[in-house]
Amino acid sequence: MAVRDWLCSALSPLAKRDCRRLALIEAVRSEVTSKAGEAADPHDLEREIDAQLQARITRSGRTSVSRAVSDLVKADLLRRHYQGYRVDHPNRGAQREAVYTITEEARRILSREGR
Repeated sequence: MAVRDWLCSALSPLAKRDCRRLALIEAVRSEVTSKAGEAADPHDLEREIDAQLQARITRSGRTSVSRAVSDLVKADLLRRHYQGYRVDHPNRGAQREAVYTITEEARRILSREGR
């Protein structure tokens, strides 16, 4: 599992009370219910709603993490490169995952915080 996906999953419960999250839940519920029709099994509908909701939350969360990382790169606390930059890997084309390395300055800051 990519760190970005893990972080999104770990942080997603924090936003459950957010008004945007509540609106998203209602929008997904409405879409799934309208596509399924009245004859659909309620348990299947709830599973589909949960799956669609999690997919949207993960997509949105991945974008948010990417923005935050971009800010850390701009602040010169992280370096970003992609799989295959330093070591070759089987997928040289698109869909490569980003690799982040903390800078020496960030390492020093973090080591001071631990004291």
